[in-house]
Order: sequence, then structure tokens, then C-alpha cells
Amino acid sequence: MATTPKSLKPDLSSLRITDAKRSNPGAGRRWLWIILAVILIALVAAVASAYHNRKAEVEVTSARKPASGPAGVLNASGYITPRRRATIAAKITGRVTGVFFDEGTRLSENQLLATLDDSDTLRALDSAKADRDALQAAITDFQVQLRNAEIELHRTQQLVKEGVQTQQALDAAATSADSLRAKIELAKQQVLASEARIREQQQAVDNCTIRAPFAGIAVSKDAQVGEMVSPISAGGGFTRTGIATIVDLHSNEIEVDVSESYIAKVRANQPVKAVLDAYPDWEIPAKVRTVIPTADRQKATVKVRISFTDKDHVRLIDPAADPRILPDMGVKVTFLEENDASKKKEEKSPAVALVPQSAVRQENSSTFVYVVKGDTLERRGVTLGAVRGGDVEILAGLQPEQVVVVNGPEILRDGQSVQIKK
Repeated sequence: MATTPKSLKPDLSSLRITDAKRSNPGAGRRWLWIILAVILIALVAAVASAYHNRKAEVEVTSARKPASGPAGVLNASGYITPRRRATIAAKITGRVTGVFFDEGTRLSENQLLATLDDSDTLRALDSAKADRDALQAAITDFQVQLRNAEIELHRTQQLVKEGVQTQQALDAAATSADSLRAKIELAKQQVLASEARIREQQQAVDNCTIRAPFAGIAVSKDAQVGEMVSPISAGGGFTRTGIATIVDLHSNEIEVDVSESYIAKVRANQPVKAVLDAYPDWEIPAKVRTVIPTADRQKATVKVRISFTDKDHVRLIDPAADPRILPDMGVKVTFLEENDASKKKEEKSPAVALVPQSAVRQENSSTFVYVVKGDTLERRGVTLGAVRGGDVEILAGLQPEQVVVVNGPEILRDGQSVQIKK
């Protein structure tokens, strides 16, 4: 008997869907890192492009036309300083009862500035005068008594000669007269002492009046009516120590600090050119008055005092004659080379412009400056001349009033766009 074969059934257990992520788990992370790297490179490229296109900041100045006359050997900065400046204070402590000036008031010598309360000192003065008057009255009384005692003495002497009075009575009369003479001398000395006290009290009264010690101009008003003033600081800020500050404009001069490394270039009577910061187009002739013979060890500088002169740097002039010269104004000075007395005319400098030494750059054997035109740099080769203090002469390649770079990045290039630092 034939066997019936079993029906064929498909085996589906071998058919499976493979999970790609499970089969290769590192592929997804690689793609993530690739995407992050692309983003990072794009950011770096954007930052580099922005930095490359950023305008460099530079400091600029204008080339100056060389001034005629002696060349400058040193530049310095300083201030207008009066030789005579005084802060006026009271000699005593007191309350201000009157102020008779204001800032800018021109004062004459001994002019009244202020008064203090003198009521107490006036009473003390009156008391001293009363003591003197009482002593003088006592002297008058003693003198009257002395005349009577002398009469009694003379009478007693006659009576003793006649044998009527005893020697004891004569001695008593002489003693009385001598005592009155001594009292008169004592009273006179007391009058002198009283007059000394009067002068002392009068001085105290005078101390309540504050006057200008010299002619000048008041530059500050430091006390008002009703305030207490004292010659010493009382602390707490309620007591003033000064009434006014006065300067003598006729004594104005220039004071500058010169580095001790360059002080050898400065000599007495050396011509100087001064320019006030407030009036940069006004050149004031001056000359060195003195070099203070000591150095400041903290700043390594030496003070130099400079007086104003006429245009030939010979005759001193009165600085008070020009109202533009004021105390504590900033000033820049250039110490000049002294003229050769045998030369009638000064030789003309071949320089066409002056620029700060920081504006000049060197590359290999060439010297050049960067000229700013609009917001673009132009490299300009120049020929250098002599050094004048902190400046250098330009003999060729640059004209006055052209704007040059004095400070900026070390690496600059021709045609580069820049931004002027303000």
C-alpha cells in the first residue's frame, strides 16, 4: 500500500530583516562627527574672513612745516608757574566778618582782603588802656605826696638844726620821701608794662585784618563770611586754613621736567620756543633761566625754569603784559640750538616736513611712512634728515599737512583699509 506523502510546508523561520543600525552601530556616529567638523570649519572660515576684512586701528598726525630758526635739540612739557604765589591765612583763629575781593580781582600791596571778629580783642585792648590810665593817675598822686614829703623833710631838717626836733623825726621824714620816689618809679615801670600789653592787644586787633602781602591777582577765594578760619588745621572740615591765594603775574615763568638722560643738552640762557596748549599756533620766545641743581629720584627728572623773552631771545619781557599767559596752563617747549654769533644769517634747512620719529618705519635698507588717504594706506618712501628732539626731518617724499600713521599694528600693507583711532 502506497504511503501518502506529507504536504510540503514552507520554512519561514530563516527569513529575517536585519537591523542596519545594530549591524553597524559606528556608522551613525561617524556621520555625526563629519557634520560637526563641517560646521566647525565653516565657523572658523567665517571668523577668519571677518578678521581679515576688519579695518586696523591707527593713530595719525599731520606732517608739519619746519620752523625757521635754530633747530630743536630737545622737547619737553610743563606748566606756567609763578615764582610768587601765596596762600593768605589769618594769624589767629576767628570768625570771618567780611570778605572784600573775588576771584580775578587785581590787588595792590596791603589791600584789605578780609576781616575777622575783633570784639574780644577790642575789649582786651580797652582793659589794657584802662590799666595804663589808672597807673598814670597813681603816679600823679604819688608826685603830689612826694612834694608834700619833701616840704616836711626840709622843715624837719631846719627844726633839727635848731634843736627842736630829734634825729628820729628827721629820719622818718627822709624815709617817707624816699618811699614815695620808689613808688613813683615802680608805677612808671608798671605803665611801661601796661603800654607793652596795649601794643600786644593792638597787634591782636590788627591780626583780625587780613591784607595782601604783595600786588597780584586773586586766583581763589577760600573763605566766606561766617566761617571760622585758623592758621592750623582744626580737623573735621569746619575750619578753613586760608583766606585767598594770590599770584604775581609778573613772575610767571615756565617750569618743565627734563629727563636726567637728556639734561646735558640744556644750558642756562639757552633759547627756547614755547607753545601753550590753549594757543597751539602761538610760538612764544623764551630762554632757560636756571636748571635746578637736584634731581627727582622717583621720576628721574630735573626741573628747568624758563623765562619769557623778546623774539631775539635776549631781553626779558613782562609775562603779565599778555592776558593769555595764565598760571598752571599747560605748555610744550623746544630747546633750541644756540646761534653762532659770527653768523649774520641762519642757513636754511633743506627739510620739507617734520614728523614724529614713531611715524618712520624701516624695512631692509629703505625708510618709509604710511600716508593715510581717506581710509586707505599708501606706503611712501622718504629721505630722512636731522633729528629734532622727538621729531625727524623729511628731506624728500612727503609734504606738510599730509596725514601719516604714528602708531598702529606692526604689520601694515600698501592699500590696506584702516580706521583712525579717536
